[in-house]
Amino acid sequence: MKSTSFIIKAFSLLGASIAAMLFSSCSSNSSSDTIEVMLLTGQSSKYHNWELSSALLEKHLNAVDHFEVTKVVSPPQGSDMSTFQPDFSPYDVIVLDYEGDSWPEETKASFESFVKDGGGLVSVHATDNAFADWSAFNEMIGVGGWGGRGDEFGPKIHWFEGDLALLDTPGSAMHPPKHDFEIVTRDPMHPVMRGLPERWLHANDEIYSALRGPAINVTILATAKADMSKVNKGTPNHEPMLMDIRYGKGRVFHTTLGHCNQNDDMDVLALNCVGFVVTLQRGTEWAATGEVTQEVPSDFPGADAISVR
Repeated sequence: MKSTSFIIKAFSLLGASIAAMLFSSCSSNSSSDTIEVMLLTGQSSKYHNWELSSALLEKHLNAVDHFEVTKVVSPPQGSDMSTFQPDFSPYDVIVLDYEGDSWPEETKASFESFVKDGGGLVSVHATDNAFADWSAFNEMIGVGGWGGRGDEFGPKIHWFEGDLALLDTPGSAMHPPKHDFEIVTRDPMHPVMRGLPERWLHANDEIYSALRGPAINVTILATAKADMSKVNKGTPNHEPMLMDIRYGKGRVFHTTLGHCNQNDDMDVLALNCVGFVVTLQRGTEWAATGEVTQEVPSDFPGADAISVR
């Protein structure tokens, strides 16, 4: 009986040891699967509302189980920026919702190194208008608008006859009035776009048009064209709405979608459109890891009707 008891105890200890190792392995995998996201915000022009847009971005990003989101807010516009020096190193990806004062040179250099060395970046809507005098940033986002971006900032970018096209024509960025418009998938095999419909309707947003920039290492993922039956202003071109840009080893997901202003609230359609939400979530994961594990939800819009959460 004593021998049998010893054997049972030995097997029990062995089982506990194996279980502990398995638990440790699973815990380690869970930890390594977590994507650390910095949502960097804090300033916008009078035409936008960073407090509202960042609140909705934070909500949508937090809805992804394997995202760990930390919100970093800059000093207010017009105040001393010299101490604004966030540590980018703990993060896999930075989601940038910022349109305001310049950062200290040390912060800009740290940000450049983060992306160049393989960190992910997501540029959202009004961020297009930031840092016109920062050449590395212009290269990171591919193309931008406003903020002093004139003809000398590089070519305009759009989609023409089945491919990306660059135009050297004069003129600055613009957008037609907000309206529902169709978005067309241009790179269906890209991880962000894989499984999404070829065409889908986006809710009540601006179509950023005639954006300029270095336009280096840009892949257009999706485009849109103003619906002239609804608005009387727009370019004749399909404009890029979603882009993949490479900067050094870093991956940049650039979405021009997601407008809100001072009069909007948490129900603003553009930022609650399922198309915007899902491409933001998928684009953030791709920028961080190069892959997308998220399934396309059943409420993703088609070409006939908008879908809003």
